[in-house]
Amino acid sequence: QVQLVESGGGLLQPGGSLTLSCAASGFNFGHYFMSWVRQAPGNGPEWVPSINTRGDSARYADSVKGRFTISRDNAENTLYLQMNNLKPEDTALYYCATSNLFMAANELRDYDYWGQGTQVTVSS
Repeated sequence: QVQLVESGGGLLQPGGSLTLSCAASGFNFGHYFMSWVRQAPGNGPEWVPSINTRGDSARYADSVKGRFTISRDNAENTLYLQMNNLKPEDTALYYCATSNLFMAANELRDYDYWGQGTQVTVSS
């Protein structure tokens, strides 16, 4: 069965950096576009970035542009999100999700598959 397992979240101070990982299995990872979507309690979900199948093209939400970098290693079936200069407003549960084309949807149900999420908390 399809599995997406996010990891790497944690608690850190504003200005810090963190790298999230998403381990994929049960499907051909290299045939899918990948995205990160985040959800904070009391707030609506927010699309963050997407990357194409080859990993040579990416798109970012304005709120994270210049601070976050999405990447993938198809040989290892793994998606990454490098987060720099983190802010309190980045606090959320981060999900990785699959699609057949570039997506910027905020709702997880608009994607094909997603994981359980990993929590990122930015607080001084």
